Amino acid sequence: MTDDLQEGIGTALSTDYLQLRDQLTDTQLDHLIRARQFVDDEVLPTINDYWDRAEFPWLLVKKLGTTGLVGDDLTGYGCPSMDPLSAGLVTMELSRGDGSIGTFVGVQAGLAMRSIAELGSEDQKQRWLPPMTRLDRIGAFALTEPDHGSDSVSLQTTARRDGDSWVLDGRKKWIGNGTIADVVVVWARDTTDGRVKGFLVEKGTPGFQTRRIERKASLRAVWQAEIALDGVRVEEHDRLPGADSFTDTGRVLAATRSSCAWMALGHALAGYDAALTYTRRRRQFGHPLARFQIIQQRLVRMLADLTAMQLYCLQIARLAETGALTDTLAGLAKLHNTSKARAVLAEARDLLGGNGILLDFHVMRHMADIEAVHTFEGTETMQALIVGREITGISAFTH
Repeated sequence: MTDDLQEGIGTALSTDYLQLRDQLTDTQLDHLIRARQFVDDEVLPTINDYWDRAEFPWLLVKKLGTTGLVGDDLTGYGCPSMDPLSAGLVTMELSRGDGSIGTFVGVQAGLAMRSIAELGSEDQKQRWLPPMTRLDRIGAFALTEPDHGSDSVSLQTTARRDGDSWVLDGRKKWIGNGTIADVVVVWARDTTDGRVKGFLVEKGTPGFQTRRIERKASLRAVWQAEIALDGVRVEEHDRLPGADSFTDTGRVLAATRSSCAWMALGHALAGYDAALTYTRRRRQFGHPLARFQIIQQRLVRMLADLTAMQLYCLQIARLAETGALTDTLAGLAKLHNTSKARAVLAEARDLLGGNGILLDFHVMRHMADIEAVHTFEGTETMQALIVGREITGISAFTH
């Protein structure tokens, strides 16, 4: 290993207070280092301008496609064949750089590519996965609707069989990559049997219209869309054969809840790093801020939350590796980590004083972006109800 990579290890794991790096294999460490180098060399020098202008970072995406880091823990079809821990570390690092980049890859690999990989036909996998892992083709995942977010199981978009084709009608909202995607995984309810099915809708299909959602104060450098489907016709061979109920949809969503826990950890790492660096360098009343007892106490509490988040992520990766990760375990990790990340980032922003609201100090952007991660893939309240139903055996959902 080169001296540069050795130096990268120290930087990448500077917050490894519990010495978890000893549990990483050489391959996992390599993925971590390559992701961190991409973030440090390409993302951090430019992302504030993209975020400020609410501009999608096409140049960064093009460069990211050459790194061999896009594909989550999917195997074959040109995907990088990362294990769940490697995939989590990459998600963490990309989110440490920027929430928009982390979210873009989460939609691309965790939702769109995973839907095709787990539920698609062999022809669909061969056609879409290789160019998607290189980011030559962009994907999206259209589940959420204007009136159905947390209760997405009640989606109203319909699919009507018409000979060898299907006709889709409905509306979708908050669809990441929706305006730029080459292929969109659209979830719709079969008008015949009432079951939820998945369809691959390509860019330019007649009746498929998208509109970018503007005036966002979170994840500004990634674009979400409202989608209208008016008599959109897709062929039977574009239906996902493995998607025949909302349970199948839920298999994909369970994996992405784990990604949200890793995303939150990345955001918190960025906030803690910024606060620790700032308080050691910033001098007030003749001393570095870090010399004052109250500052050290607050930094230690941030570190305590951070290490707990790391342990959550490490364990859900281990469970995923053995096939033992359930949607409730992933939901608990998502609930815990997004909540703790919000607290860590609030402390970081406060410790930086007035400078905390400036993009140049890389805290306010993360503080705004964590709000979106806290909400998507199931809010804290929804995760609590799902886990609560399992541990008590009683459903507290209202009807």
